[in-house]
Amino acid sequence: MEIKYFKLIKTIVEEGNLANSTGKLFLTQSALSHQLKELELQLGFKVFYRKRAQWELTEEGSELYKIGNTILENIEVGLQNIKKIQAGSTGVIKVSTECFSFYHGLPKFIQKMGMLYPDINVDLSLESTHQPIDKLLTNEIDISIVTTKPANDTLWSLPFFEDEVYAVLHKEHPLHLEKVILPKHFLNTHLIIHSYPLETVSVYQDFLKPEKVHPAKISAIPLTQVALEMIDANIGVLCMPKWALKSLNVPENVTYKKLGKNGLKRKHYLVVRKTDKDKKYINDFITNFVEEFS
Repeated sequence: MEIKYFKLIKTIVEEGNLANSTGKLFLTQSALSHQLKELELQLGFKVFYRKRAQWELTEEGSELYKIGNTILENIEVGLQNIKKIQAGSTGVIKVSTECFSFYHGLPKFIQKMGMLYPDINVDLSLESTHQPIDKLLTNEIDISIVTTKPANDTLWSLPFFEDEVYAVLHKEHPLHLEKVILPKHFLNTHLIIHSYPLETVSVYQDFLKPEKVHPAKISAIPLTQVALEMIDANIGVLCMPKWALKSLNVPENVTYKKLGKNGLKRKHYLVVRKTDKDKKYINDFITNFVEEFS
């Protein structure tokens, strides 16, 4: 039974008769009369006793009216819930990372989010790079991507991805002859990083610093493609995960070497404020982000 019939019965009861119902249902009296006759033929019983001033429900019609009211009320409640859900799906999300290399995977993901969730506006906060947790705590950004789980009770962290950092170098670089690159090999090496401070550079913080090794020279080159051109010219060593270079033009003479016997592996965490974790638009972002990058 179609919803329009329940609406017709409810309106006739509320308005008293068919003639008074035309304005509410935006149909002519003839069209409504045709609908009612069609319904009664389908059901096999009369819904109303027709009287000039006030129509009355038959016994069967009264039961149908009760059923219709329940259905229409449930539909209205459901539509209101959907509106609440849609309202919660709207928002602006500012994202930053502690490492420039992770930005390589974000633009395509943001484009995808824009297509799937047009009411969620995702912005990259480049100025918050290297200090995303501080910016998260001061409400300047909404989501941070870091490689160390923050020890703060107001934040919620989700491990979503693990990668490995490699030494990226020219095939004619002296270290190319080494099976594995060790910290000591950087004592006479020109290390190319994306930016300072060194505390945010994984190869320095987790690989060189524990062995008290400081490279012979360090250059900060924020543009990865430019850094790769330097490697192609056999100027220094760049340390990055392979996935971050997939979308770039990697020269043929560039090769990769493992850092340490066990490799330099990193776990990535997506961090949000606990007060924001249950917001629907934040959850929509997190769900899709984890699906994309896991």
